[in-house]
Amino acid sequence: MVAWSATAALAAYAQRRPSASAVGWLVAALGMAVGLSAGVIGVILGFGELTFRLLQIGISLLGPLYIAWGAVEFGVRSAQGRFTSRLLLSAFTVVPLVILFVDRVSGHFERAFPAMGEHYDLVPRAVLGAAHVLVIAFLAWAVIASARRLDGDRDRLTELSVLGLAALAALLSTLVGRVGLDVVGPLLALGSVAALWGACALAAGVPRRSAPRDDYDEYDDGADGDTEPYDDPREKPVRRRRHTSKSADYDDYYYDDEAPEPERIPPRLRGVITIYTLVDGQAPEFDRLTDAVVAEVSRREPDTLLFACHTVPSAPLQRIVYAIYRDELAQEEHERQPHVMEFARRGPAHVVATNVIELSLSGASASDSLVSMLMPH
Repeated sequence: MVAWSATAALAAYAQRRPSASAVGWLVAALGMAVGLSAGVIGVILGFGELTFRLLQIGISLLGPLYIAWGAVEFGVRSAQGRFTSRLLLSAFTVVPLVILFVDRVSGHFERAFPAMGEHYDLVPRAVLGAAHVLVIAFLAWAVIASARRLDGDRDRLTELSVLGLAALAALLSTLVGRVGLDVVGPLLALGSVAALWGACALAAGVPRRSAPRDDYDEYDDGADGDTEPYDDPREKPVRRRRHTSKSADYDDYYYDDEAPEPERIPPRLRGVITIYTLVDGQAPEFDRLTDAVVAEVSRREPDTLLFACHTVPSAPLQRIVYAIYRDELAQEEHERQPHVMEFARRGPAHVVATNVIELSLSGASASDSLVSMLMPH
């Protein structure tokens, strides 16, 4: 019951903040819940081939493997790296599942949690061993990638805490599957589910660079050509109150008839360049989505100083989105806006690859005419 309750909570989390990491952790929780259910039946009625197989598939394979893959999706920013992890995940899901289901099971079963090596032959043990090596590699990769971005920021420290809990959940699940641990096994398996739930609870408070979807539906699915403007009173733009003095406000304050000087950009500005490679034939739909989100950013986000989408004449299937934010807080507020979250949800259907470059701007200058030309209000 505890495992299924945690699975239901993770399903609600994945629905509120859909992302690859949330889906991976939900699959892991579901696998462990099925494995624990088979374990409970085995403890009460005695283990057999079916309950043993379900226990090992849920606790030894799906649980740790999808926990580790979710950690990669959460902690690694490289699109190529995440794509590689998905290929490995597919290979280490399909092949081991078939082997664990059909390979011969031997030995006498009892009511205690059985160890993997007591009943599986060499091939299933080798396959699970390789999967567990991949789990360790995934977790180490995610932790190293997150630690390299560590600069004292509280969100970065929270990311490491999330990955630490995910690693603990994978370790406990793997330990129970490999060793069994008799009556201690079910308790450690529940500890694994609890650690995974804690990781998801912490992850919910971390601003993600790929913003998930919220309950917002500005864009249609292409059923007709009209795009309704965003005008849902239930969805207000998320904006924090800023404490600025009049002297710090640099709106259009010019004296007499002198021509305004180009505005110097403070060194705390943040910039992001995102390069999209589109699916052949999907450029018009993607451009429609970007036009809508650019209009909303221009209308609703005063602290997003520049947000523009560029085409590349020599590469018709590439789009470059360039954004400049007043500071890191403005960037986080931008990523929480409903129209940005909706774009992040719908955009991947038209994209085959995405590269993100984060910048800290200094020593640059821009005139108001450039911003007004690129982002007319």
